[in-house]
Amino acid sequence: MRSKIGESLRRSFMVLGMVRYLDANVFIYAFYRPKKRNLDPIARAMKDIAKSIIQRISKDEESVVTSIVHISEVCNIIKHSLPVEDVLALANTLITSRNIRVLDVSVDTYKKAISIGFEYGLEPNDALAVLLMRELGINEIYTFDKDFDVVSWLRRRPTDEEIERRAKEIRNQGWPSKNH
Repeated sequence: MRSKIGESLRRSFMVLGMVRYLDANVFIYAFYRPKKRNLDPIARAMKDIAKSIIQRISKDEESVVTSIVHISEVCNIIKHSLPVEDVLALANTLITSRNIRVLDVSVDTYKKAISIGFEYGLEPNDALAVLLMRELGINEIYTFDKDFDVVSWLRRRPTDEEIERRAKEIRNQGWPSKNH
């Protein structure tokens, strides 16, 4: 059963057309700077795809939904590879972007997410994404997290095939090279 808030938000998203949920790990793959420079082809493919998703959002080609919890998760991880000023600038950009709808999360909502976590065997923040998507009528999520595959009504993007296709392109370009 959808909440009244969820129903109101869902109707407003219908005006936008297809909207996907944006998981924290897409931001992390796009912005995290690993110490290891030569990423394997799969990791490089995921980083390239993540950057492509973020670019499409930045260029007004699509709108996405995420939560303040997921923004916090991003900041908590990338603070290990970026100066604090860059983390603050990124957080500000994400929460003020007109193409990223950032949802507030109450304690009651997080409690419901924990219940969904038990139902599907998901960690709390993944379960929160599932809850918010269900309430908003969103059935696609940008994520590299295969844990979401246990939710039958949810479609994970990019697919494993899309990632493998990009990794194959990277291998065909002569990986490893200095720019990978």
